[in-house]
Amino acid sequence: MKTEEQLKELVKQKYSEIALQDKDTNAASCCGASCCSTEVYNIMSDDYTDLEGYNAEADLGLGCGLPTQFAKIKKGDVVIDLGSGAGNDAFIARSETGETGKVIGIDFTPAMIDKARQNAEKLAYHNVEFRQGDIEKMPVTANVADVIVSNCVLNLVPNKDAVFKDIFRVLKPGGHFSISDVVLLGDLPENLRTAAEMYVGCVSGAIQKHSYLHLIDANGFEDVMLQKEKAIVIPDDILKNYLSTTEIAAFKATGTGIYSITVYAKKPLQSAGDCCAPGCC
Repeated sequence: MKTEEQLKELVKQKYSEIALQDKDTNAASCCGASCCSTEVYNIMSDDYTDLEGYNAEADLGLGCGLPTQFAKIKKGDVVIDLGSGAGNDAFIARSETGETGKVIGIDFTPAMIDKARQNAEKLAYHNVEFRQGDIEKMPVTANVADVIVSNCVLNLVPNKDAVFKDIFRVLKPGGHFSISDVVLLGDLPENLRTAAEMYVGCVSGAIQKHSYLHLIDANGFEDVMLQKEKAIVIPDDILKNYLSTTEIAAFKATGTGIYSITVYAKKPLQSAGDCCAPGCC
């Protein structure tokens, strides 16, 4: 079993490679991580092309949802995109928050930060910035964000509880997040669960759906709701890299489900420990 630091380094190395791949290569595999599928459909990603602010050069085909579509971003909002990649969701968020708002993209991988900054410069977006950092310890002060979005990233982080804690810290009271991610219903076969490629491919790093939602509740968020849910089917020509024909059949027979969910939650206007003076609650 790899340590948290080893998993993080694995993600950094692989996503440095992915930053140089084209969208078709990334979309045909699991988040760009494994060899290309010969079946003609995207495993996870949704179609961004009709959304205002879409930029083809920033779309690496790595997402598993459209969180910005559900994020209720308003003009003038400060928006943070966790795992911002080449800038796709950040640029779409900018179209929602407008020139009076601000978008901060945070990514762990220097190559992704470089690519996103180049894209922002080409587009002359002066209110979008990209910061390298760990989303467990964001390079952002507390109570700064109106909205946080993220697209298929938390499954790559070993300590998901720490991410939700930092999301709570960074959101303004009354602020909210809309996050698309991968979750499980049932257990993955051992060879899939331990495969490094499937970890950086957003599958084996996923946790059970009920555990994911529990982390949100346990960290003090309110008004938690699923905005979208869809099944993800990994084609046989990818599965066969990790499982025998018999194991593939057995895996399918278990009914284990891999799902993309988009989940919304809000930071309360007042935390439970904030009450001090008489009458303040």
